[in-house]
Amino acid sequence: MPINIEMPKLSDTMTEGTVVRWLKKEGEEVEIGDIIAEIETDKATMEMEAFDEGVLSKISVPEGGKAPVGSAIAVLLEDGESDVQDPPSAESSTAASANTPPAASANTPPAAAKALESAAATVNKSQASAPTPADGERIKASPLAKKIAESEGVDLSAVSGTGPGGRIVKADVVAAPAAPVPVPIAAPTTAPISPVAEGTDQIIKLSSMRKIIAERLLTSKVSIPHFYLHLEVDAEPLMALRKQINAQSEASHGNKYSVNDFVVKALINASVTVPEANASFNGDHIVQFAHVGISVAIAVDDGLVTPVVKNAEQKSLLAISKEIKEMAVRARDKKLAPNEFDGGTVTISNLGAWGVESFDAIVNPPQAVILSVGGIIEKPVVKDGEIVPGLRMNLGVSCDHRVVDGAVGAKFLGEIKRLLENPALMLV
Repeated sequence: MPINIEMPKLSDTMTEGTVVRWLKKEGEEVEIGDIIAEIETDKATMEMEAFDEGVLSKISVPEGGKAPVGSAIAVLLEDGESDVQDPPSAESSTAASANTPPAASANTPPAAAKALESAAATVNKSQASAPTPADGERIKASPLAKKIAESEGVDLSAVSGTGPGGRIVKADVVAAPAAPVPVPIAAPTTAPISPVAEGTDQIIKLSSMRKIIAERLLTSKVSIPHFYLHLEVDAEPLMALRKQINAQSEASHGNKYSVNDFVVKALINASVTVPEANASFNGDHIVQFAHVGISVAIAVDDGLVTPVVKNAEQKSLLAISKEIKEMAVRARDKKLAPNEFDGGTVTISNLGAWGVESFDAIVNPPQAVILSVGGIIEKPVVKDGEIVPGLRMNLGVSCDHRVVDGAVGAKFLGEIKRLLENPALMLV
């Protein structure tokens, strides 16, 4: 029988996907394990694998088309099987048969056919006009009682009838309280302000990733009570140690450490030292995570992705550096797997490479903190009462105030500063 190929759920936040490219055409054979299409999710473009075999009979969602998760995007037929139309759903068939009298056939006598038409008209009229309570039983009321109830706003299903057989009569309706008049909700006094596109302006259609980024960040900013803290870090010790380590590592394993590698390591260690920040709000309780998952914000062509370094507290600086580099390459090639976005407990966003000195990031839900990292700036500083050249880096942390209080946030950020100004502590 025909097998529907459904839009897969390739990430935890995915609600719909876009078919970027079909790798199989209609009429081609499909084997289990074949890659049949590339699907763009809210986080990346991923390959869709076939879990059944047969002939790709029909593609119902073309390249560039969108479909909700779980909906059919193509049909697979077994060898020798022919196309069949989808049968009507059982629900719609049942509903239609329950509300529609039998139709007259070609062999139905004229008198019987006329009777059937009359019955259908009676059913339609009664369904349209007869009041029915919530349990589906027909309300028995006199025509006058119905008329008065309609004009006075009385709900007949809440009225007890005193007439024959419990029939509702005029006196019952008159004695019944009128239904409360709903108070209209005032319309918003201001309408959303939308840009007006003119002839030379470019209209850029939102990708699935950009839509989800917009939705999640709006939800975060509106629903999470943010607060922000900043500290300036003396980056000279960090830069001196980095220079020594890179000189040694290039001669051995060849890995070159970035400033961001050290900041990530400091963030990991601080999350262990201050576990209150490595947590998440969940309704009536707070989840404090046993492990540290670092979500690393990586800029790609159409947005931002945040793959996760999992169980980061168990990894060395070298392992972390290599993993982040490898994830960044695959993120820009859209080759990250869905499970590589799961398990994040804190996020780091570094704009120092773009010359940004400081900024405030938006919390990445359901996490409670995100670290924002600015560039290292050469500037005059005061040491031992004298103005001397120095290297300074601005760090900021955005916190969910439902989880992290000001003192906890300050302790967390202070621990990151302590580690970066004494970077050798991260190597032991």
